Amino acid sequence: MSHTGSVGGQPGSQRITDRASVLSEPTLAYAELVAGNRRFVGGAPRHPNQDAGRRAAVADGQHPFAVVVGCSDSRLAAEIIFDRGLGDLFVVRTAGHTAGPEVLGSVEYAVTVLGTPLVVVLGHDSCGAVQAAREAAATGTAPSGHLRAVVDAVLPSLRRAEAEGVDDIDGIVDIHIAQTVETLLGQSPVLAEEVARGRCAVVGVSYRLAAGAVRPVAAVPAGFATLDAPTESTDPAAPATV
Repeated sequence: MSHTGSVGGQPGSQRITDRASVLSEPTLAYAELVAGNRRFVGGAPRHPNQDAGRRAAVADGQHPFAVVVGCSDSRLAAEIIFDRGLGDLFVVRTAGHTAGPEVLGSVEYAVTVLGTPLVVVLGHDSCGAVQAAREAAATGTAPSGHLRAVVDAVLPSLRRAEAEGVDDIDGIVDIHIAQTVETLLGQSPVLAEEVARGRCAVVGVSYRLAAGAVRPVAAVPAGFATLDAPTESTDPAAPATV
């Protein structure tokens, strides 16, 4: 992992600095992600920050504007569904977006060292990890190997869903996304402090595999994710619409 560092005289260094200042607020960072997802859903992605100039500009430092704690599902590539490029997103992926010590440490690194203002928990409908945990709970049979750790991490969400009377898989997924948001904040005093001071926000979103759209499920501060994306991108590094 690279620290923010200085990009010195690298091509595009001023663009990096400008972009980092514009997207240093959680609200603007979230709006940028929503705008990118809308472009992806509408079939008009810009593919920003994916050229040789951008590659050179971020070689000596990074200023990601969002941390994405996402499911490892092969259909859930964050840079694609949010229409972003190199240096934009700090991505941590595990099956079922389960959050162990390594995930928590990665999030804390991005938020405290890189100054990233937004943490996004990215889940999706028909999640295989949730389905595996549900089957294990129903049959009383734990999976073999390290898969058991994934299932065990999802089981609290299943118990919460049962207590709330939710039994459809996508409803359980939403609860699991919210549970992961709470886990990140509950197990990381560092992240909780950044949120309490207003320097960071945590948002849980659910991705629809067929439609390609994300929708907010949970957010801290509460109500944060009701924001609409701007008509035009707030990112000066993004190319103009063609």
